[in-house]
Amino acid sequence: MPSLAVKLYSIFFKFQQRYMLHNLTQNPVHAVDPFGITSRREESTAASKPSFYEGVATKDIHIDPFSSLCIRIFLPATVVNFDPTTIIEDKSKDGAFIYSGYSPQAGTKHKKLPVVLQFHGGAFVGGSNDSVRNDAFCRRIANLCDVIVVAVGYRLAPESRFPAAFDDGLKVLNWLAKEANLAECGKWMGNGNGRRRADAHVFDGFGASMAEPWLAAHGDPSRCVLLGVSSGANIADYVARKAVEAGKLLDPVKVVAQVLMYPFFIGSNPMASEIKLANSYFYDKSVCMQTWKLFLPEEKFDLDHPAANPLIPGREPPLKFMPPTLTVVAEQDWMRDRAIAYSEELRRANIDAPLLEYKDAVHEFATLDVLLQTPQAQACAEDIAIWVKKYISLRGHEFSY
Repeated sequence: MPSLAVKLYSIFFKFQQRYMLHNLTQNPVHAVDPFGITSRREESTAASKPSFYEGVATKDIHIDPFSSLCIRIFLPATVVNFDPTTIIEDKSKDGAFIYSGYSPQAGTKHKKLPVVLQFHGGAFVGGSNDSVRNDAFCRRIANLCDVIVVAVGYRLAPESRFPAAFDDGLKVLNWLAKEANLAECGKWMGNGNGRRRADAHVFDGFGASMAEPWLAAHGDPSRCVLLGVSSGANIADYVARKAVEAGKLLDPVKVVAQVLMYPFFIGSNPMASEIKLANSYFYDKSVCMQTWKLFLPEEKFDLDHPAANPLIPGREPPLKFMPPTLTVVAEQDWMRDRAIAYSEELRRANIDAPLLEYKDAVHEFATLDVLLQTPQAQACAEDIAIWVKKYISLRGHEFSY
């Protein structure tokens, strides 16, 4: 069973969630807000740090002028040749501020890293890509997997109901493809004679960035992994399906694998865990039902909606075309059985779809702020890294499940 501290914090967490949901329900948004919001005031956020901190530099980008959609990029220090511990923010003798953040060096060969698109949890109504807990988790993944993590700040419900969050996930994938193509085009921009410049893939002749410089210099979109946490896993699975449907239209982006961490799945016909663990820790069934009512279209509320239930018949594309999928579940999570069933369906379709189940673990045990430093959370991140490296390594990886 979970520890006493986890049980006590779970009580406080549920009270906090019910208070937030009560406020959202009492103040419904009658008209759809296309711009939307990506975080709540109650959520503690971490500032971006373009200088390397804990082995990772971060920056925030608002990528859609028509909505609040944004991303945070996590760049590991392995892309630079100098000691990141020497990169500090300092002031000159005359007191002028000296910027010590990372900028790709022109005229040098840049190390290329895989890209992980990460979708945070929060039951579609909370959480954010720049929250303290999500920032810490993404730093851990960036360091362990040696990847560039792009954390997606998608629009939250009820201000923006379905399909806003799912559309945002797909929009970021298409944005990544656009940036990769801009960087590729920049390689052949010369001084009017078509000659290739060593630094043109980052900057043009006026020193302006042709594409997002960190991704242009260091991102390898042909090794893209989707990682979804809780409700973010639903978004990741949707984006994976759309990537399969798009095929070569997404080139040079290729989704090589996805990781679904305790997916936020549900259905109209309850499974065993949905009955036995209905009052489980942190996110119990009653709280989740309220969030689904705030997220799904009011006129078409159905727990067998494609966004909620991955097991409904007729979903496209066929499962045999899905990317390799690692599913993480917690023993004390009421949603675990449906995630397990989906993983089994993928294996029946001959997809590499291992299942990792953690004993005595609760929903979001590896991503909640109070549980991030536990041995179980660290072990989960390491297990994910071992499996992911099988698909992002240029030479393959000898370890798998």
